[in-house]
Formats: sequence, C-alpha cells, structure tokens
Amino acid sequence: MNFVLRIPLHATPEQQARLRGLQNLFAKACNVLAPQVQQTRVWNRVALHHLSYRQLREQFPTLGSQMVCNVIYSVSRTCRTVYQHPASPFNLARLGDRPLPLLRFTDNCPVYFDRHTLSLKAGKLSLFTLDGRMRFQLALRPEDEAAFHTRKLRETVLARRADGVYALSFWFAPLESGAPVEQSAGAAPMAELSDQGEIPEYVMVEETA
Repeated sequence: MNFVLRIPLHATPEQQARLRGLQNLFAKACNVLAPQVQQTRVWNRVALHHLSYRQLREQFPTLGSQMVCNVIYSVSRTCRTVYQHPASPFNLARLGDRPLPLLRFTDNCPVYFDRHTLSLKAGKLSLFTLDGRMRFQLALRPEDEAAFHTRKLRETVLARRADGVYALSFWFAPLESGAPVEQSAGAAPMAELSDQGEIPEYVMVEETA
C-alpha cells in the first residue's frame, strides 16, 4: 500500500519567512525553465537537466546545485502530467500541431527536497533554506518512524497549507502494486500534483494562439 506522511512544521514567524523566501525563489526558477520547455518540447528530466542546469545555476546561485536539480524535477514532473497524461486537456494528442501552452508556477508551488537538502534522524529534521539549514524536532508516532526504515521514500515535498502553515509530505513507495494511498492519521490534507491528469492548482496554463 502507498503511504503518505504529512507533518506540519511549527515554525516561528522568522522561520516562516525563510521558508516563504525559498518557496518564492523555487517558483521563480520554475518559471524561468517553463518557457524553455514550451519552446524546445523537452521535459524529460535527464535531457532537461543537460539543457538547462548550467543556466539555472548561474541565474539562481543561492539555490545551490541540488535544489536546482529539484527545480528541474518539479518542472519535468508537472509537464508530464500536463502534456502527456491522457486525461489532461493539454496533452499532445489533443494539441496536435499547435504550440505547447506555457506553464506558470504560482508562489505557492510546492518545493521538492531530497536526501541532500533534507535529513531526518531520530525525529530531528534538518532542511535547506537560502540562508542556512533550518532545524525542527518532530514528534513522530512509532508507526510513522517505522515507515522510514521499511519503505522506500519516493518524494519529499514542502507546501504551504490554506491556513498558512508549512507542512512536509513524505511519499513512500507501495508495498503492494495498485493499492490505494494510505494517509497518516491526524494529518491535514494538502494539494499535490495529481496522478489523474488534473492540472495542479499552483500551475496556470496559458494557451498560445
């Protein structure tokens, strides 16, 4: 069964501002990359990395090398849903010979982390920000702690909820093929990129005439 663990971060106003700064710059980098995808029709993660990594590193030095890789992953992932999923109104089959629509990421787009930009050990969380690491002590239930040892972690996503609270979502690989997603009890839902071809609410699609 798939498993997603959502953990709200009890951040101070100063920490909230740091997280918001990271999220805003992450979105800005995504919006620099999106027009390249539209023009080149390249959104394969590896190919897009070779095409854009150096430029993004030069333009956004404070993001660091690994977070730039996560920007590329975010754009590639979103483009797969918008341009390839059969249920998307903008998939290639429906577009035909028309130009690709341009994707624009809002300031509320999620930020993707990986083992280089986030670590969690014995409930101690350390995550990358633009001005150094930020640390939290998390109160994990035994069954949630066990997930980090028994399941493969697929994605780690930071997002801002409707109430303004930042929360992390840890997405774990399924133990059974095709099983539904199981959510950790007591966690507030957040908007994530849909696997059903739905356009994420943090993405605006601008069609080209």
